[in-house]
Amino acid sequence: MTAGSAHETEGGSGWALWFTGLPGCGKSTIARAVQAELARRGVDVEFLMMDERRKAYFPHPAYSAEERAQAYTLFAREAADIVAQGRGVILDATAYRLAMRQEARELIARFAEVLVRCPLPEAMRREAVRSTQTGHHRGYVMPGMYQKALMRKRTGAPVPGLGQVVGVDVPYEENPEAECVLDALRPVEENARAVLEFLDAWLPGLPPEEGDAA
Repeated sequence: MTAGSAHETEGGSGWALWFTGLPGCGKSTIARAVQAELARRGVDVEFLMMDERRKAYFPHPAYSAEERAQAYTLFAREAADIVAQGRGVILDATAYRLAMRQEARELIARFAEVLVRCPLPEAMRREAVRSTQTGHHRGYVMPGMYQKALMRKRTGAPVPGLGQVVGVDVPYEENPEAECVLDALRPVEENARAVLEFLDAWLPGLPPEEGDAA
């Protein structure tokens, strides 16, 4: 963990913002843009990405449904520990079952969900493109997972190391009460701005953007 921020939200209370949506919807790019803007404001926010944390939780993964559920429990608890220190944390994870996100919500008093809505064909297209970009996945996610999952579903041929793929093998469960809903087809900058506007209203003690009134 990094040192506590010089700027804390009103009352010194920590908070958690969970970016969720289909794999390939662009949530990581938006979340990183939000983190970068907060850093420019002097707000040190912890960033937890499930793809990274899962490797830490399970160095030799079995890719089972039980293991995935356990990983999300550990993920929620890790976020709750950061919030308990009076700090902010951004979570980047699909968490296809609403119950996975609700588990974190129950542990964290100040919690909000950012839903990045994206049509499945567009998520598949983006994932296929980013899979060809060297280093994008950094070994955390299997390249071409949608295509491989579709092939497995069509032929029955196993794909070693590929668990259930959201959108193909299991449905994604949206939260109808998500605090911030984005359209993945809009520009990243526009979506990041929408999240920051939400944060400014949600966290009254947040340092303002440069040029804004204090």
